[in-house]
Amino acid sequence: MLKEISEQTKEFKNKLETFMETEIYPNEKKYEEQLSEREQRWHIPPIMEELKAKAKDQGLWNLFIPDKEYGPGLTNYEYAYLCEIMGRSLIAPEVFNCNAPDTGNMEVLMKFGTEVHKDKWLKPLLNGEIRSCFSMTEPDVASSDATNIQSSIVRDGDEYVINAKKWWSSGAMDPRCKIAIVMGKTDPNAARHEQQSMILVPFDTEGVELKRHLPVYGFDHAPHGHSEVHYNNVRVPASNLLYEEGKGFEIAQSRLGPGRIHHCMRAIGAAERALDLLCERADKREAFGSKLADKGVIREVIANARVKIEQARLLTLHAAHKIDTEGAKAARKEIAMIKIAAPRTSIEVIDEAVQVFGAAGVTEDFPLAEHWANARTLRIVDGPDQVHLRDIGRLELREKFGKREEKQH
Repeated sequence: MLKEISEQTKEFKNKLETFMETEIYPNEKKYEEQLSEREQRWHIPPIMEELKAKAKDQGLWNLFIPDKEYGPGLTNYEYAYLCEIMGRSLIAPEVFNCNAPDTGNMEVLMKFGTEVHKDKWLKPLLNGEIRSCFSMTEPDVASSDATNIQSSIVRDGDEYVINAKKWWSSGAMDPRCKIAIVMGKTDPNAARHEQQSMILVPFDTEGVELKRHLPVYGFDHAPHGHSEVHYNNVRVPASNLLYEEGKGFEIAQSRLGPGRIHHCMRAIGAAERALDLLCERADKREAFGSKLADKGVIREVIANARVKIEQARLLTLHAAHKIDTEGAKAARKEIAMIKIAAPRTSIEVIDEAVQVFGAAGVTEDFPLAEHWANARTLRIVDGPDQVHLRDIGRLELREKFGKREEKQH
């Protein structure tokens, strides 16, 4: 049985659904048109700032924050319902200041930042005035195992010197990107999970080099974008270190649990949007003497999509509730399961919608192709399926056989 959500969450949910219908969906095309008006797309469409102002005025702002000092104080379970609604549109998360990687970076600053960090970087992020990026993944190593990361963060008096080659630093192309959280090794000789640290690097620091833009299946994701970023002998004050040396993994784990809930619920929202579009298309189009919606094969597609979406949603809500009640560590298996189930469901449902749309489904006239690309990418983001399957199997065996599985592993 699903846990009841609070009246506050119900109110947010109703307001969000109305805002999506009246403001987001009608302006998706306008956003893209404004983005493409200039020769280069790395600028902010005016409609985005207009929508952000309206969302803020309605109190639909920073809804992801569980700390009442900074936001509404919703649980992961409660926010999951709202995150799904935002996931129905590619532009919606930013409108409500609930877009990655800023959400995760804000959470890190709330938990581990000093008062100086919070004043300089957290406040403008909370206000939606600047953007940020997270630099962890590297092109030269398998970053699914973060202990492989080779970037160095070396103390030199009152400064740290950073040398790193990072890629898939989401948000780095955005002209509003002002700060990066960089993960690297401060002590290569420490215990395996205590070698890494995280540090704040202002994006205008000498030695920060935007090497190249990385499209996703041909989509540029402008003006946000993803980049290869090199940090060449970058010097920042020692006070920019987050928490302590060797705490990089601890910081990463603190943001991964809730972050995966966000990713998965947005993917489910994308699947719901795809199913809506599929049904509308099937009801309007005719082939071989009848509407597509009257054909048994299409009704079977719709039914299977509904079953898959409900399963993925319930599993994700269960994981969110377990994080809230027992902590992210206790919910490791559930988090790994949703990381596999939600993207797969989203991909399958969107792909069926593309099939019903036919040639139109693979164009940019409809959001299906880009939603599909995002869902497919999610099978790699925050660790590929194979890593999560390994962890699920390991945890399942541990529950059944205890230490016996650990010895065999």
